[in-house]
Amino acid sequence: MIILFLGDVIGNPGRKCLEIGLDSLISENNADAVIVNGENAAGGLGITPDISDHILRLGVDVITTGNHVYKKKDIFDYLEKEPRLLKPANYPPGTPGNGSIIFSNKKTKGYEVAVFNLCGRVFIDNFDCPFRVSDKVIEFLSRRTPIIILDFHAEVTSEKIAMGWYLDGKVSAVVGTHTHVQTADERILPKGTAYMTDVGMCGPRNSVIGVRKEIIVDRFINMLPQRFDVANSDNWINGAVIEVNESTGKAISIRRINKKIYD
Repeated sequence: MIILFLGDVIGNPGRKCLEIGLDSLISENNADAVIVNGENAAGGLGITPDISDHILRLGVDVITTGNHVYKKKDIFDYLEKEPRLLKPANYPPGTPGNGSIIFSNKKTKGYEVAVFNLCGRVFIDNFDCPFRVSDKVIEFLSRRTPIIILDFHAEVTSEKIAMGWYLDGKVSAVVGTHTHVQTADERILPKGTAYMTDVGMCGPRNSVIGVRKEIIVDRFINMLPQRFDVANSDNWINGAVIEVNESTGKAISIRRINKKIYD
């Protein structure tokens, strides 16, 4: 089975990247399932019901998120109704939404795919321990399927790498999001888990992690508050293609996607 995992969608440029480029990426890679991180899809911060619906209609099976999932008020009720939009599973109990999903589609040939979402704690927020929460979630998901994908939405590389080692052999893949910068460390860990510290972003590369570069440079120099406007120049899709053995859930390969979509 081939799983296409795409990095953080940044505002309208990121959505346009999916509109233009997703079909060809699915075809080129013969992808059976598509997972996209969408927590920055609405103006660079959060996601709305309409945007989530739009991304799902493009052929995405699951949308993962992160620490910005609740930035838009109208997403609260939607999260309870749409299981394909995930929240990080280590938010406190009782918060809206689900942290994991098990799905199948025509291309997965009867095999079920499990996806779950976690947030790191270092330099982000006081989430429940992602390591302990992962144990509980995997125990539940593995009763149904060995094909389990984790989006670990975290800031620091050390926390992400530690999670990769912690879950090696327990899940099919641990892929990181949040920094919007694609890393070059994709590999298969010794016990069969595909790992990549950060898959990058879908949106404007001529920017500072998606924001107009002039704004961020000025903020660093002057230390004054700035409105963060999404850039829109030199737009790329970043992600990873992960091949998994359907019977064992072990990863066979992982490779980066880094493709320019439009100017």
